[in-house]
Amino acid sequence: MNLHNYLTNYIFQEDNRVSLFGDSKKITRSESIIMDNAKIPKFINEFWTSKQRQASSLHEVTYRACFKPQLPRFFITLLTKKDDIVYDPFSGRGTTAIETALLGRNIIANDINPLSEILAYPRFFIPKIDAVMERLEKIQTLKKVSSETDLSMFYHPQTLLEIISLKKYLSNRKKNKKEDHIDSWIRMVATNRLTGHSKGFFSVYTLPPNQAVLPARQLLINKKMNQIPDYRNVKKIILKKTKDLLRDISDEQKIELIKRGGKALFISRDARCTTGIKSSSVSLVITSPPFLDIVKYSDDNWLRCWFNEIDAKNIEKKITMSKTVENWSSVMGDVFKELYRIVKKGGWVAFEVGEVKNGKIKLEEHVIPLGSYAGFSIEAIMINEQIFTKTSNIWGIKNNSKGTNSNRIVLFRKE
Repeated sequence: MNLHNYLTNYIFQEDNRVSLFGDSKKITRSESIIMDNAKIPKFINEFWTSKQRQASSLHEVTYRACFKPQLPRFFITLLTKKDDIVYDPFSGRGTTAIETALLGRNIIANDINPLSEILAYPRFFIPKIDAVMERLEKIQTLKKVSSETDLSMFYHPQTLLEIISLKKYLSNRKKNKKEDHIDSWIRMVATNRLTGHSKGFFSVYTLPPNQAVLPARQLLINKKMNQIPDYRNVKKIILKKTKDLLRDISDEQKIELIKRGGKALFISRDARCTTGIKSSSVSLVITSPPFLDIVKYSDDNWLRCWFNEIDAKNIEKKITMSKTVENWSSVMGDVFKELYRIVKKGGWVAFEVGEVKNGKIKLEEHVIPLGSYAGFSIEAIMINEQIFTKTSNIWGIKNNSKGTNSNRIVLFRKE
């Protein structure tokens, strides 16, 4: 396959088919940039989009700065074949891993954040809804227990009692090595339902669920909204979310998920040193690295870490959150060296970058020399044009003028 010809002639069809021929309003625009006396092609189109294919309901686990499932699907379909290994060194909620399994490829997922595996791994071993219901019914709600932290600004007293009871149940199961795939599933869903802005979450109205505000901020929100936490039934919410996640998963997909999950390698290491991954074994890397000092882990994830008994401050020390492009590039340069070791000859890296500092910094201009120095050839820059959602506008992202543009990919290849 001639990738450049394919991308140049890529046409997004209104009937949801991808073709190299036919009429379309969305024909690829081809440009180029010059770096180090080399001409690098740039392709602009609506390559991956929610219109192209509805994403699986199994992906509906909220997480800060995650990309759409259609993005990894595009590259997995284009650049790999069945049973190839696809790797994400910054796995996050597991978007790449889940999409990889659904497409019949094998998985390696790494993230130094232990919450990543908690959110991703259980979705490969989908329990029956009746089994989840039966397990929830067996979990006793304690009559009196303390949270050790004042969470009254988030939860009704009875809701908090149910959350703490569930937390203690899961903790005991794990310590006694009795946690099974049903417990892990319940843990995953509960972690995802701790706070949010609708009745589908345990908390009173707060910010969207991809981050958790600190108690002082929630007190201000409550005052502004003139609200007090109302009762939310924890078990019913977990069961409802379970049904939502599984609403369009077929029996064939469940079998494929179990098959790929059983062979999957989940690790939690610094992406610069992943000795558990064999050299020249990976066909495709798809990833979105942390972008500079944008997200403060301990603030965003303190409640999730509390529920899962994780030391948020300790994890934050390990996560790469560079304050300058120079520091970020130094870390990513070492990541690329490790990727070059594990990617096989002819393999690919699809590296998502972004425009930060209101578009003043284009990270692809810093990433390209890093990949080149590690030994990769630079194949193309791909820009997926899309209309930002209302949620994006809430966070100050409007027509790519602010925030992080999650639609820019630099494609590398190992010759």
